[in-house]
Amino acid sequence: MPIYDYECADCGAFEVMRRIAERDDPVDCPQCSGAVERIHTGAPMLASSDGNSDGEGAYGMRHRAGCSCC
Repeated sequence: MPIYDYECADCGAFEVMRRIAERDDPVDCPQCSGAVERIHTGAPMLASSDGNSDGEGAYGMRHRAGCSCC
C-alpha cells in the first residue's frame, strides 16, 4: 500500500499507509487523535528514462522498502 504524508497543526508531520481510494480522506493524528488532512505536494514525479523512480509516484505516494506493490 502507498504511504501518504499528513501534518497535524499541533503535533507535526507523520505518514500513513493506506489505500489509494482513501488517500484524500482525513485521518486521526496518532498523538492527539485530531482529524488531519493529507499534505498535497504538487505535480507527481515521473519515472526516469531507465524506468527507476525516486520520490513520489503518480498518486502522490512513496514506497517503503520491502513493499509488495511493485
